[in-house]
Amino acid sequence: MADQPTATERFVQGILPENPVYRQLLGLCSTLAVTNGLKPALTMAGAVGFVLLSANVIISLIRNLLKPHLRIVVFTLIIAAFVTMVDRFLAAYMYSMSKALGPYIPLIIVNCIIICRCEVCASRQSVFTAAADAVGQTAGFALALVSIAAVRELLGTGALAGVRVLPAAWPDWVVMVLPPGAFLTFGLLLALVNWVAARRGGGG
Repeated sequence: MADQPTATERFVQGILPENPVYRQLLGLCSTLAVTNGLKPALTMAGAVGFVLLSANVIISLIRNLLKPHLRIVVFTLIIAAFVTMVDRFLAAYMYSMSKALGPYIPLIIVNCIIICRCEVCASRQSVFTAAADAVGQTAGFALALVSIAAVRELLGTGALAGVRVLPAAWPDWVVMVLPPGAFLTFGLLLALVNWVAARRGGGG
């Protein structure tokens, strides 16, 4: 379609202008649940990225065969296949991380970010554009997860990715690695993003 964004535009929009977490407010359940540390946040970002890229490419390839009343079912089945691959890979090669992430890996099947991109981009545009969209959205999702996880882990434990950064005398804010810390950190960072966007004339 002539009025659809180009591959470059899809990629760039996914990082900041249409960031899935800070601008579209999608995938918040897993975002808040897995960001008590950098390692689980990065693992989740990688898992979502693999599923999103794979699903976007497959759906773009079969987009002319999709029936309107069956497209969501097809999206879900394709996404579920790749989520199963990720889940089994983590269980086999990263068992401790698989246990730490718990049900949030299987729940990628119903992640609104992936379903949204399948509907908005992959089912309407070329494979190259769909892939660029997936990479951009993944980068935006990873940016959001890392920013939240870095704040929570640093203030909550004084470390980043398990490596002590703050002085030993720094008091650990344990609440930051608990659920209330997730909501507090996300709320403050979301307010910061909206403030910056408003200052730059981006609305929000």
